[in-house]
Order: sequence, then C-alpha cells, then structure tokens
Amino acid sequence: MNAPLYTTEILRLAASIPFQQRLEAPMGSSEKRSPICGSRVTVDVDVDDEGCVSAIGMVVRACALGQASASLMASHAVGRSAAELDEARDALTAWLAGKRDTPPDWPGLDLLAPALPHSARHPSIRLAFEAVADAVRRAAGR
Repeated sequence: MNAPLYTTEILRLAASIPFQQRLEAPMGSSEKRSPICGSRVTVDVDVDDEGCVSAIGMVVRACALGQASASLMASHAVGRSAAELDEARDALTAWLAGKRDTPPDWPGLDLLAPALPHSARHPSIRLAFEAVADAVRRAAGR
C-alpha cells in the first residue's frame, strides 16, 4: 500500500505558513515560479551586518507541498547566512533528485519524504528555498 502524499503533518505545515506578508521595503526580493504546476513563491528579506536574514516576508501560491516547504523554510531562515541557505537549497535539490539518501540538515524537511517518488512535485517544494537564497544574495549586492 502506498503512503499518502498529503500527510497530516504536511497539511498542518501548509496551513501554518509564518511571515505571510511582504516586507514594506525589503533589502532583497526574489520570485520563483514552477513552470510545471504554476506554483509561485515571492520572498522578501532584510539582512543584518553579517549578511544573515534578520526579517522575512512571503507570498506563497503553491500546492500543499510547496506551502509546507515554504513554512519550514520561513520558520528557520531568520539568522541564517547566504552560505547556509545555499547549502540548504542545494541539499534539498540533491535529496529530491535521489542524489543523497538523507534529507537536508534543516528542521522538518524529512516530513516531505512522501513526495520523493513524485518528481513533478519537486519544483514546487524547492521554490521557497530557491527564492530565499536568491533574495539574500540580492540583499548582499545592494
């Protein structure tokens, strides 16, 4: 019997996305969109003097998996550096692609394991991590 794709934990995360309002004057912003399903995530960030995320705001228009991923990203992004966010994005991409056996070292990402066999859902899951990494790079480049 197959495990359900939308577990209770995934649906809870999707229903509890933090920071669901754009920042008024962000230091960096990025919008990422999945051409496969049309999911879209916009992330705004402010960074501190060390280049770590000090504030985050988002607009998430995605399936429950994309929403759950955005919830996990936003819940743990404040205080993270560009290098940490790049590493999380790259590790998530590798895990979803089957290039690593374990989920990335980011709280809660193991909850997305039911989506591993569903490659059409992977772009939506990656969006928030791609957007936050890009937004921090843009903020650093100001």
